[in-house]
Amino acid sequence: MSDHIPFELQVDIIKRLPIKLLIQARSVSKAWKSVIDSSDFIADYTVHNHDQPQHLLIRYENLYSVETYVSFVDDDSFPQNKYSPTVPRSVNLLSDSIIIGASHGLVCLFGCYLNPGHSRKATAVIWNPSIRKSVAIALPNLDMRVAHALGFGVCPVTSDPKIVKISGTRSRHKKMKGVTCSSRWQVEVFSLRSGVWRNSYGNLSNNLVNLERPPHSQVTIDGSIYWFGVENTVGSDTQYCFLISFDLLSEEFERYTSLMS
Repeated sequence: MSDHIPFELQVDIIKRLPIKLLIQARSVSKAWKSVIDSSDFIADYTVHNHDQPQHLLIRYENLYSVETYVSFVDDDSFPQNKYSPTVPRSVNLLSDSIIIGASHGLVCLFGCYLNPGHSRKATAVIWNPSIRKSVAIALPNLDMRVAHALGFGVCPVTSDPKIVKISGTRSRHKKMKGVTCSSRWQVEVFSLRSGVWRNSYGNLSNNLVNLERPPHSQVTIDGSIYWFGVENTVGSDTQYCFLISFDLLSEEFERYTSLMS
């Protein structure tokens, strides 16, 4: 029967299935399994299924120092209605992992994969706990010796999950395509839709000293990623703490009112 239904329509129907039926649908055909396991579907399913119940995902170390995840349904039944999600191998293999952030039902983690010879490969994993699928993304040119920050969010306009990597640089002046850019910071953006990293020519200030205070803190609200930033006062040892945001659609930074540190 499915042979008489256009495949695009089949995919649209699959996206509307409840989670239990969706998992069963992977066994219907190779074509359906390929669609459900694709990176686009992993992002699209939760983003477009707003009628699905909201969950709170908690990670902790159990008595045996094993990282454990528990998901609670965020409704009046809290905390009785809970379950242990199936953690994908791509997450379990991460060494020294941290949670970068969560957006539209997707969770982004950062850590390292240990390669033969004990080399470490910096990697981010975008995980959709609802459908038990994940995508691993290598983080190129990440120098752990210099200041850096990571952010994650889903653009509400394009439904495209993005990872933002902000790294300190040693260059003092540079221009890209005729646009004067921050010489202190390099900004790169990974789009799950395109599957590639690219430079972002955003307006990040050179006066910025550091991001994320305390470490690894960010939040995504209404299409923007927010971090704490620190600036030095010219001619003084005083530092100012303020909020800085990154718009996931325009890919521009915005600085908010500073507070003296």
